Amino acid sequence: MMMNIIEQTEVYIRENRMISEDDVVITGVSGGADSVCLLFVLCNLQQRMGFRVKVCHVNHGLRGEDADADEQYVRELCRRMDVDFRVFHEDVELIARNRKQSQEEAGRAVRRAAFEKMCQEDGGTKIATAHHRDDNVETVLMNISRGTGIQGLCGIWPVRGKWIRPLLYLDRRRIETFLTEQGLTWRTDLTNKEDAYTRNRIRHNILPAMTDQINSGTVKHIDELSAQARELWEYLDQETSRAMQRCTAGLEGGGLAVDGEILERESGAVKKQVIKRCLASVRGEEKDIGATHILEVLELLSRQPGRTVHLPGNVTAERVYSGIEIRRRQETAEKGTEIRLNIPGETQIPDKATKISCRLITDFDRKDAEEIPQKSYTKWIDYDIIKCSLSVRTRQSGDYLTVDESGNRQKLKSYFINEKIPRRERERMILIADGSEIVWIPGRRMSKRYQVGDNTERVLEIKITEDKKNVRDDQSTDSGRKSR
Repeated sequence: MMMNIIEQTEVYIRENRMISEDDVVITGVSGGADSVCLLFVLCNLQQRMGFRVKVCHVNHGLRGEDADADEQYVRELCRRMDVDFRVFHEDVELIARNRKQSQEEAGRAVRRAAFEKMCQEDGGTKIATAHHRDDNVETVLMNISRGTGIQGLCGIWPVRGKWIRPLLYLDRRRIETFLTEQGLTWRTDLTNKEDAYTRNRIRHNILPAMTDQINSGTVKHIDELSAQARELWEYLDQETSRAMQRCTAGLEGGGLAVDGEILERESGAVKKQVIKRCLASVRGEEKDIGATHILEVLELLSRQPGRTVHLPGNVTAERVYSGIEIRRRQETAEKGTEIRLNIPGETQIPDKATKISCRLITDFDRKDAEEIPQKSYTKWIDYDIIKCSLSVRTRQSGDYLTVDESGNRQKLKSYFINEKIPRRERERMILIADGSEIVWIPGRRMSKRYQVGDNTERVLEIKITEDKKNVRDDQSTDSGRKSR
């Protein structure tokens, strides 16, 4: 029996490419049956497979003397097996309270952090945990009960980066039988017998009922389903990565733009995964991103530009002319501010690397008209036409442009819509204004009324410069737009 399990585990490790020669495997050992079995098997394999085992134990500080006894047991076990041992002491109860998490959730987090820390500090290349087939089935059932898709059906992966589960093919009963036959003891965590945790309720009540009353092969069948789901997920994940390259691009200031036309060509499953991945990328995590949120974003493609949905994690998705823009919600520092321009002189816009330089030309001669700059961020205007003090600001209600020599006006809102400028960009765009009349939309359009003409006597040169790491070059011309 001993050699059978050890040999089977070696085959499983090699089939899944879990461990390579010269790997240092950080092994989580709690003292329970599963982790004791894992340590015993790896210690028997390390010499012939050419890797090295080191043990990490986490004392959660939850069970008083019992937790200390677990620690001592693992320490002694490692001494007998001649394995490097390291212990981490954590106050999980306090951590859970501070993070507003359950003790179960906080415990998983501190264990993972301890394994990663030891891996980094002790030269580890792999992290092995003692998850087995029953754990995988319980995980799948928990995911189903909470609402899941294909990814949740995958359960526990045998390999995820440097994290490996060499015993995932074994069930709990076989592990305990194996240890008994080898004369090995283990520690029992009495909290595992309580039904306070969801996993324990599934373990003690749901699975036994399914096995005894529905199908004796329930555990085996769910585990096989999980393996099939992992194969499907790997394919879907690859297709999603290809689709992301085709239809997404980064946005200035953070966020992602999704090309609606290209996305619509993808299959339904891929479209959903693209949106989910975009939301997770912008948010920084996948937690709490559900099917409802993904559908809300996809429905934007059938809506008019400007429609927005608000999502968990302070994320918004907005319908724009080209598709969908996904960003984190944040207050725009410059919104609602109005700063009077120093004429002549320089004006710095707070919270932006933007500087506006104003130079007054009092000896203007019409013969100098050929010198009028045609750059996107430098403009000459007729200074004598200005009614009020010029200011730099964002848009306000009632703003308008003069669009032709006859003095016809256009609402700024209408101009933005006609030019298909996304709403978010409209809110952030700086304007040079004379009261409610927009003199210049930098980089886009200038009012006809303020253009230098035959009767111009004084010229105001306005030049906008910014940190070139953050904005386009001042020397560039309008991309496809003529200065008007």
